[in-house]
Amino acid sequence: MTRTLIRTLLSLVAAMTAATAWGAPKAVALTGQATYYDNGHHSKVECMKLAAEQARIDALAREFGTIVSQDIVQTDRIRTGRETNDVLAVSMTEVKGEWLGDTEEPRYEFSYDNDSNMVVSCTVKGTARAITNEAVSFETTALRNGIHSANADTRFRDGDDMYLYFLGSTDGYLTVWLEDESRTVYNLLPYPRDPKSEVRVKRYQEYTFFNSSLGKGMFGPEEELILTAPEETEYNRIYVVFSPNPYSRPAMSADAGLPSLPSADFSKWLMRMRRNDPKMGVKAINLEISPRR
Repeated sequence: MTRTLIRTLLSLVAAMTAATAWGAPKAVALTGQATYYDNGHHSKVECMKLAAEQARIDALAREFGTIVSQDIVQTDRIRTGRETNDVLAVSMTEVKGEWLGDTEEPRYEFSYDNDSNMVVSCTVKGTARAITNEAVSFETTALRNGIHSANADTRFRDGDDMYLYFLGSTDGYLTVWLEDESRTVYNLLPYPRDPKSEVRVKRYQEYTFFNSSLGKGMFGPEEELILTAPEETEYNRIYVVFSPNPYSRPAMSADAGLPSLPSADFSKWLMRMRRNDPKMGVKAINLEISPRR
């Protein structure tokens, strides 16, 4: 191979790399702050989560701006022989960026208002990027004690079964994670006894995970998922990670039977994966599990 041809190939590779970098959304470092005022209905842990989420939204809104959309719903009805027309305007504000992950643990300050309700101020630091149309679209829902859409819920009782509904718009790779109040993240999917290290799903095909009667061994031996909170209410979070591209899972221990890692390590892994794969989509589902009394 001549030197001229080598230089030409190197120039083409450099141009392709530059084009890819130019087209990909750039990740930026952000800091956000927010204060959450509780109404006395949430635990300290839940107040902390809500304050952190508001702080992340604050950072995204200031960096990328917001979109305000409005839907008009019109209903025609006939009452006692007279026709009436009802018009309802529904406004919604969305930020134009997405949070990739925390680079530091959130910092909290606690106080109480005049009614003894908790007030939590939170500062977060992390990386984010502008929203593009590259991330894959998918639907996912937590299901309580049943496998139908009517069973969709985020409030569970001690001993309830939890199933997960999933529908993707493309073929791809799926992992599911659960974060508990101890700041530990457990890898729920792939199933622990699945000899394969990945879950490949088909586009437009509906899946219900953690149900042995529906899985039929498609992804190895299925695991039933029962949520527990025998003493006091707990708040967990499910992360559903989906991409059309294969991706590796982080290094994990399996001391408690399920592969797990600290929340901070999971955030670093997820941030790295999303930075390198703009098509990766992530959805978080907040769960409340309360004792049976």
